Amino acid sequence: MRKIVTGLFMSLDGIVGADDQWQFAYFDEELFAGIAAGFARADTVLLGRHSYQGYDALRVEHPDSPMVAFLDGTTRYVVSTTLTEIGWPGTTVLGGDLREQVSRLKRQPGKDILVLGSPTLVRWLLGNGLLDEFNVSVLPIIVGSGVRLFQDMDLPAGHVGLRLAGAKTLASGVLETRYTLAST
Repeated sequence: MRKIVTGLFMSLDGIVGADDQWQFAYFDEELFAGIAAGFARADTVLLGRHSYQGYDALRVEHPDSPMVAFLDGTTRYVVSTTLTEIGWPGTTVLGGDLREQVSRLKRQPGKDILVLGSPTLVRWLLGNGLLDEFNVSVLPIIVGSGVRLFQDMDLPAGHVGLRLAGAKTLASGVLETRYTLAST
């Protein structure tokens, strides 16, 4: 069975989304190498609506971007109950019984399924027992306000145990972490 893994940038205070672009100051060759390694393990991307719309805008504005090239080479799914139009050919909207549809994706042959950004989707996957691995780059910055990865979580057991599967400190001070669920 394939794994669903996250690809997230997070500030030291737990922010994964904010109005400004604070995370881009840490993008360097060393960070890109780690990103590329994660991309090489995946052939499918699962996005929430907001993240999809951001990547679709990137595709239109910067069609030669390496990120767009990676995404074009994957099978893309958007989890949304409100999105009705998709501008990116080859992208499929998952609606209806999302738990069953995502479970079906996991059972298909292939490489990892990568969730890029999409904190609401990450919380939903975790709460439904569908997430297998967290890949979180913790950036050495305190943002103060924005979307927190684990805010308003409703976990069946009240908590989720994790096991550290890897960690690397980059010269920039970014800490790349990889956690698996303790039950997997």
